[in-house]
Amino acid sequence: MLAWLGKALVLLVAAYAAFAALLWWRQERIAFPAPRTPLPAPADVGLSGTRIAATTADGVTLRGWYLPPDSGVPRPSPGLLWFPGNAETIAGIWPLLAAWRPAEFGLLILDYRGYGTSDGSATEAGLYRDGEAAWDALVEHAEIDPRRVVVFGRSLGSAVALHVATVRPARAVVLESPLSRAADLRRVHYRFLPGALVRLRLDNVARASRLDVPLLVFHGADDRIVPPTMGRDVAAAGRGDFQLIVGAGHNETFAVGGTWYRDTMAAFLRKVVR
Repeated sequence: MLAWLGKALVLLVAAYAAFAALLWWRQERIAFPAPRTPLPAPADVGLSGTRIAATTADGVTLRGWYLPPDSGVPRPSPGLLWFPGNAETIAGIWPLLAAWRPAEFGLLILDYRGYGTSDGSATEAGLYRDGEAAWDALVEHAEIDPRRVVVFGRSLGSAVALHVATVRPARAVVLESPLSRAADLRRVHYRFLPGALVRLRLDNVARASRLDVPLLVFHGADDRIVPPTMGRDVAAAGRGDFQLIVGAGHNETFAVGGTWYRDTMAAFLRKVVR
């Protein structure tokens, strides 16, 4: 019996070590699943805009959309950068983009490296370069006022949005379901693994603390992926406004928030860019 228990213990330790090694080795692949999806043209889904390409500082070509402000809007117009979640591409979230964008804003979104039809492979450092390239591509449009650009980040995109806001002159930041830090997510989902295994940082609290522009944070009260306490911590660090949406899970803030969500967002955006 003792010999059998000893062998079982060895097998358990070996399995634990193998899982920990896999998590260490494949960490960025787990965090950034990078779905490959076709990139539709805006006109194909009934939107006015164009497919665009942008090249990052390290030479990676990203592909996405630019949706100009509606005709009749005074120029130059405010701009909006959208940074999606870790499993999202434009092909999957375009209905949300269409419903969410205020008409007077020009919106630009790129699929991250390795996502959609963009080149490269996703890494944390690479995603930050992608965010910088998105900013540069947006302000190249003559109808966009570079002094009135707001960055929006959803889930993982919150880390990209906050990075961009600390290295570019963003007018304001809006976040949806932001994590506080990668290490905090480890304690929620992988508490049986040592913290030393976490190579990713995604430190939104540290970046939010460096903001000197308005910040608005939305979070679902029933979020089981990124607990709402994390969004509250980010909002507090950035001295921003925290809005809790009762009954919403991680990807349900817009749907559950409904008209109130849209009106609150639009009022904030118009106030900060006027």
